[in-house]
Amino acid sequence: MKIKDKVLQIFLNILPVILMIGFIPIFKNDYVLTGVYVLIIVISFVIKYYQRDYLFFIFGLIIMTLSEYFFVSTDVETFGRNSLFGLMPLWLPVLWAYGFVAMKRAIIILDK
Repeated sequence: MKIKDKVLQIFLNILPVILMIGFIPIFKNDYVLTGVYVLIIVISFVIKYYQRDYLFFIFGLIIMTLSEYFFVSTDVETFGRNSLFGLMPLWLPVLWAYGFVAMKRAIIILDK
C-alpha cells in the first residue's frame, strides 16, 4: 500500500475524533454530547469494523475513566463540566475510548 493511501486511511479513521472534538463547544449538555459521540462511534463501526474494535473501545473506556478519575482527583486538572463523578465531563472517557480504537486502526494500516 502506498504511503499516500495509508495517510488517507489514517485520516479517515481519525475524522470521527476531530468531529467529536469539534462538537464540544456546540453541545453544552454533556448527556446530549455523549449521545452524539455514541452515535458517531456506532456509525464508524458500521462503516468499517476491524477485528476487536469493541474490545479496544471497552478497554479504553474503563482505563481512561479510571485514569482521568485519579488524575482529576489530584486537583492538577479541573473541568468546568463535571457530569461524571462530579469531576469530569461524561463524554471525556468516551472520546478517549474511541481514541484507543483510532490508534489501533492506524497501527493496522501502517502494518499493511
